[in-house]
Amino acid sequence: MLEAEFVARVEAAGGHAFAVGGWVRDFLRGEQPEDKDYVVTGMDAVSFEAAFPEGKLIGRAFPVFLLPIEADGGRGDRQCEVAMARRERKEGSGYRGFVAEADSSITIEDDLYRRDLTINSMALDLHEGRLVDPYGGQADIADRVLRPVSEHFGEDPVRALRAARFAARLGYAPAPELLAAMGQCRSELCQEPGERILGELKKALAADRPSRFFRLLHSAGLLQDIFPEIHALIGKTQPEVYHPEGDAFEHVMLIVDEVAGRTENITARFASLCHDLGKGVTPEEMLPHHYGHEVKGLEVLAGWNRRVTLPSAWLKAARFIISQHMRAPRLSKPPKICELLLMMKAVAAELSISDIKIIIGADNKGLPPYLEHAEEIIIAMSEVSGSDAPRGLTGRKIGDWVKGQQLEMCKRMLAQCRA
Repeated sequence: MLEAEFVARVEAAGGHAFAVGGWVRDFLRGEQPEDKDYVVTGMDAVSFEAAFPEGKLIGRAFPVFLLPIEADGGRGDRQCEVAMARRERKEGSGYRGFVAEADSSITIEDDLYRRDLTINSMALDLHEGRLVDPYGGQADIADRVLRPVSEHFGEDPVRALRAARFAARLGYAPAPELLAAMGQCRSELCQEPGERILGELKKALAADRPSRFFRLLHSAGLLQDIFPEIHALIGKTQPEVYHPEGDAFEHVMLIVDEVAGRTENITARFASLCHDLGKGVTPEEMLPHHYGHEVKGLEVLAGWNRRVTLPSAWLKAARFIISQHMRAPRLSKPPKICELLLMMKAVAAELSISDIKIIIGADNKGLPPYLEHAEEIIIAMSEVSGSDAPRGLTGRKIGDWVKGQQLEMCKRMLAQCRA
């Protein structure tokens, strides 16, 4: 149905319809809004179901319905969420500790008050076309500030990660009261399921500047507890001649932002975040050097995975980058180059050749010639097939022949690269 029909049917049933949350925020920011969510006041679940029998109830703790609503020239079959306005009170721990009240007496201001940030606590009255902004979200958008709506911010501790993620996405600065509110989430946040934390990390890595996510968590005193592997890099000095940007944390933040500026692949961005994890466990007496950090980094990554199960693609990509980011720029002998290029081909499902080059190039401030032409060399080597082996060869001898031919092809291609 068209949005106008939805609004009219709500009004006919005695209710009032609003667009809420992120759609309103992005509309006011001049961005193309994505999913449009709705809140209805003046109705309860029973009256809404009577007015919209085609709606599908999906909410458990509070009434939320799915309805096909066509808005702004979009697809008519897109399922939109329509929630009854609600209040919440905290009676337990974590995000499951809420009790929701949803009835026809609850106002849109009541509903917006339970939300996290002022920029997400606005509504568009679809009957009158007016903005409902009781908590100053529009002013905070203009000032590029992230501010909690109320003292209830910390009742869902993952809001601290959500706020840091918005800092990464929007580049807005935290208000002092946000830092305080985030810090108060610490004890419950440490008890949250790993998948909720991982979900926010994925969204933060999708931002233009992922470093802002980690920096804000550090400013709020949360980085050490939530991402101790990243926090451990702070204060780990490096040779200034190679790293004028500062310690290992500053270096990793610089690289993850540079990689994010060149690839949208979240797996590649995670791998770049992890490339120097081993520096976090370098003994103080060894600083500013980090001998063997590419080996230690694999151990740190394994510990991270034990603490919070990481996606398998992330693990495979990060292991490759951790173990090879120092070695790759230094290779000069064809057998070693051939070996590495075949390894790159093996991990390409998780990390494309282009993404590997982006990460290593960012970390090394450039690429050796063989990596500049890695795709061409790998394609040429891939054309060698066991079916072309001389007659009479069997078993392992065919494999040895293929390896030998791949190496010869690699040598020829390297010669062309240098010519």
